[in-house]
Amino acid sequence: MQVRVVDVIFNDIKIVIPEIFQDERGFFMEVYREDQYASLDLPGKFVQDNHSGSTKDVLRGLHFQYEPPMGKLIRVTVGTAFLVAVDIRKGSPSFGKWFGDMFSADNRKMLWAPAGFARGFLSISDYAEIQYKATGIYNKNGEGSIHWDDPDIGVQWPCTAPILSARDRNAQSLVQWKESKESEMLRYDPDNRMI
Repeated sequence: MQVRVVDVIFNDIKIVIPEIFQDERGFFMEVYREDQYASLDLPGKFVQDNHSGSTKDVLRGLHFQYEPPMGKLIRVTVGTAFLVAVDIRKGSPSFGKWFGDMFSADNRKMLWAPAGFARGFLSISDYAEIQYKATGIYNKNGEGSIHWDDPDIGVQWPCTAPILSARDRNAQSLVQWKESKESEMLRYDPDNRMI
């Protein structure tokens, strides 16, 4: 089986497509295989798996972790969701730029967004489940979030009145993040890319 990268955004975000074997019984695919990921300059070690379910118009994000820095391989396993990644690496030439696209259980695309990117999603279908593999262990004291509709980012979400948690309603701005001392922990370094 072979996984392939079909698109690279900002030199770091990657769209990953697994090879799928499908017949009248159903399908089979390898989500992660260390040797193939290494050959595509994808992370070789994940330390945590997460799984969430959301009803239509639920928006979660834009979340990130700076201690320890955390990259995520994200996929939709039920329904459809609009996945987003925003470059928040201080000093990056693409700082504040975003990428977003539709991902679904049908298209089986995966989004790789390394540490230094805030990530979020909007559930498009009546119900969606998102699973992601992470390169860092969750640390409540080392996480942050940026407001989902920050005008300095300008994400074009396909919903103008999403359902939000209190945390996401009260998230900081991109400017506040950039001015924080914690942002130094995710500073852009072209010679030492983060995972």
